[in-house]
Amino acid sequence: MASFVVKSSPRAATASPLVFTEKTMWGGKKIRAGDEVFLFAAEHNGGRGLYGCGVAIDATRGEGIWVTLTMKCTGAARRPLGRAELRPFRDCPDGGPGMEIDHKLYRQATNKIAGISDAAAMFLRGFF
Repeated sequence: MASFVVKSSPRAATASPLVFTEKTMWGGKKIRAGDEVFLFAAEHNGGRGLYGCGVAIDATRGEGIWVTLTMKCTGAARRPLGRAELRPFRDCPDGGPGMEIDHKLYRQATNKIAGISDAAAMFLRGFF
């Protein structure tokens, strides 16, 4: 099982299934049914960062870098993790999981589906 993050416009985590059509970066095109997914509501769309997690049900490749992801949400974040909370990790000398999440989600403000490392996934699981 691989792990991914989805940064998109805010959605109700209780809606099931959730469907996202987003561009992919950092291996996001590799997402498949059964993969772990962490959901971030984009601040530039009125969101506040990490809000849910779940499992990919289907991933359909679109044209170019686009993927349509259908997923089931299985949990809601218990504490905040957005741009402000990740800021201290931005220049972290060890390049840890917080820095990876900050870099992949906030270096470019666009919405996206991105692959993350096992260490980053473990870091994010601590918010549920």
